[in-house]
Amino acid sequence: MKRILVTYNLFRECFDELDSKYDVTFPEGSKTLKYDEVMETIAEYDALCSMFNFPVTKELMDKAERLKIVSNYAVGYDNIDVAYALEKGITITNTPEPVTNPTADLALALLLNASRRITEFDRKLRLLGSNTKRSIAHDSGHPITHKTLGILGMGRIGRALSKRAIACGMNVVYHNRRQLYIEEETRLGVTYVSKNELLAQSDYLSINAPHTAETYHIIGEVELKKMKPTAILINTSRGALVDENALVKALQNKEIAGAALDVFEFNDVPLPELLAMDNVVVTPHIGTHITDTQLEMAKTVCDNVIGFFEGDRRYYPVLRI
Repeated sequence: MKRILVTYNLFRECFDELDSKYDVTFPEGSKTLKYDEVMETIAEYDALCSMFNFPVTKELMDKAERLKIVSNYAVGYDNIDVAYALEKGITITNTPEPVTNPTADLALALLLNASRRITEFDRKLRLLGSNTKRSIAHDSGHPITHKTLGILGMGRIGRALSKRAIACGMNVVYHNRRQLYIEEETRLGVTYVSKNELLAQSDYLSINAPHTAETYHIIGEVELKKMKPTAILINTSRGALVDENALVKALQNKEIAGAALDVFEFNDVPLPELLAMDNVVVTPHIGTHITDTQLEMAKTVCDNVIGFFEGDRRYYPVLRI
């Protein structure tokens, strides 16, 4: 019987089918397995179910003599050395379907929040009461209808966000590693532009690309200077895609108008300067923090393993980095 190691003891109700088919090992109690603990036993297992923050390194895979698949609980896979896994013949899977709509919803919510200064006015109303309106100088934010949303990374989440934005009356341009087929562009109602055109045209710029060596600091000082001074940056992808120190300077120098961020470069903790700015909206990496979504992700983790071994259902391999 194949042996499966799960590094976390969460969402156990979703693992019933996996547990019935294979010999599945979970941590004891509410414990999460540490890297050293997995290193000690990984040679005994055919599959590893990892959490998004568990490092699946070259060293670990070299110890994993039987390992055939890593099923990652996340849409991102920057915790895994995917290139080395492919060299070793180890399949890496992720959970794209369950996270698409919740993350796109959050990106739109952050866009709307930043455009109309919702959380800023919420704070001021609680502090100032009836004096709030006098404090806002008749400026309740920026419109979105007929404005341009630029999407950097037109994968599942980018496409889902484009549909929401167009429903709000926005124009959508995008830049991606590869241009979509013209039929899909037409269906979505989006236009492909170069990265420089994206920066120059966007009233709102949403980052929806994966974190790879190529996308690290894809938005930095140079890129921020190319954006409109009225533009708002939205990031629900990974913090390291934005040079956060450069973003602070751009906001301080009014090179862009604002930012709405769910992820941050330094251990997912925003720089103090960002927290002090009224024109910055922050949330604590909550793109998938919905109970239904988390349960669907856990079910997909299991389906990835079963589909890989049994061939009886769809699973989601990461084919490239």
